[in-house]
Amino acid sequence: MAIRKATIRNAHGIHCRPSAIIINECRPYAGTVMLSADGKGEITISSLLDLLSLGLQEGEPITITVDGPDDEQMADKMLELFERHFDFPPRGDA
Repeated sequence: MAIRKATIRNAHGIHCRPSAIIINECRPYAGTVMLSADGKGEITISSLLDLLSLGLQEGEPITITVDGPDDEQMADKMLELFERHFDFPPRGDA
């Protein structure tokens, strides 16, 4: 089991687009990825609606728990995604 503490960095929180990216990264994983947010509960990261229901905003601390094969690598991947500054569309693209 691997546990990571993260802070939401995206200026608009974890809204639909980042949630879809996160869910798509979790789908093929053979283990379980859990997310807990202070005062908001805990979910298994498998449903877009469940992830959106947490209403994660910039600056909020979260805990990611991964249990399964290659749990350390998956936990690191989830940490990076939750701390990413998403920009849709990417700046500088014309």
